[in-house]
Amino acid sequence: MNLPFQIAKRYLLAKKSHSAINLISLVSLAGVTIGTMALVVVLSVFNGFSGLLESLYNSFDPQLKIMPVSGKVFDGSDKNLISVLATTPGVAAFCATLQGQVLIKYDEKTTPAILKGVGSKYSEVTNIDSILYEGSFVLTEGDYRYGIPGYGLAKTLGSGIKFVKPFEIFAPKRIGNIPLNDPTSGFNSEILYPSAIFLVRQPEYDENYMLADIDIARNLFGYTNEVTAIEIRLKADADEAKTKDELQEKIGKSYVVKNRHEQKESFYRMMQIEKWMTFLILSFILLIAIFNIIGSLSMLIIDKTADAITLKNMGADRKFIRQIFLTEGWLISGIGCLSGIAAGVIISLIQKWFGFVKLGTGTFIVDAYPVHVQFSDLVYIFITVAIMGFFASWYPSAYIARKLTE
Repeated sequence: MNLPFQIAKRYLLAKKSHSAINLISLVSLAGVTIGTMALVVVLSVFNGFSGLLESLYNSFDPQLKIMPVSGKVFDGSDKNLISVLATTPGVAAFCATLQGQVLIKYDEKTTPAILKGVGSKYSEVTNIDSILYEGSFVLTEGDYRYGIPGYGLAKTLGSGIKFVKPFEIFAPKRIGNIPLNDPTSGFNSEILYPSAIFLVRQPEYDENYMLADIDIARNLFGYTNEVTAIEIRLKADADEAKTKDELQEKIGKSYVVKNRHEQKESFYRMMQIEKWMTFLILSFILLIAIFNIIGSLSMLIIDKTADAITLKNMGADRKFIRQIFLTEGWLISGIGCLSGIAAGVIISLIQKWFGFVKLGTGTFIVDAYPVHVQFSDLVYIFITVAIMGFFASWYPSAYIARKLTE
């Protein structure tokens, strides 16, 4: 039987001789509970927003992307590369893409943009159909060639799928000089009609990108078989990390295979930095609440000094007495931590299922605050509170044990 634990548990649950000690103990417990609950809820909301943004990017970005290690383009007709993609078990579909800077003119409006030329299997590789604001995914139809601008780009140009005027696309020629007497001869141009408008709800894409057939992009940029990337969708049961490593090993060091996180490395790194900075700030607030344990233990020590002296006279050593009050502090921080985690998880799940807390008026992607509880966050929170509780309990328990055994 762990006697220090049993005595500490009795001290925690039993009435003290002074009601103020009970009140301070409850305040300490409530402070740890509320602080821990706040950590769980805030991190869960942060995870919810991160997951929401990630889902928006995932509708446009492929699962895996093959890019050149050096330079902007590579030979998309490389038979070895095509063979590797066709024979790798985890690959469901792949599509070559070529993108570059262009100037788009519509009616009297002109704006720079990024034209992304895609192959016929692009709709199989990405979730483009799910983000079409209006229209249908059509790049060529007979003699007609179509462009699909982002919502923000279409709004800037004042275009729409029901308008009959085409887009005029201009790209500077890669080879040759631009004659001063005829600057327009230094540009390649194409005419595209709008067939759809996509909406990712991310300005990076919506305000800058237009999709078109890859052959049109090659004509504009002066390429033949070159591509800037090959985008890949994996089978539902494929192991992404394993397939990525397998592809990288087969295609060699001239190419790099990137998953979605690596394609948006700076974005995901910034999200993680913001999350853990938030965790750090809230942990400092929680630390202030946990320091109430010092006051609670100090009052308890004063109240139970006679008991400690009796235990000393019965043969208890310094370690035994210190362990009683140290365990008392651990119980307060431990119960407060577990209660806070439980309350935080319950509140987060209620918000996830019912969405009681709304984002307010305005145009938002979702109506209520999104939440996602991660088990790893709960582990980090528990460890943080446990460490803080240990050090908050250590000093007063060590002090009384030293004083009583001097």
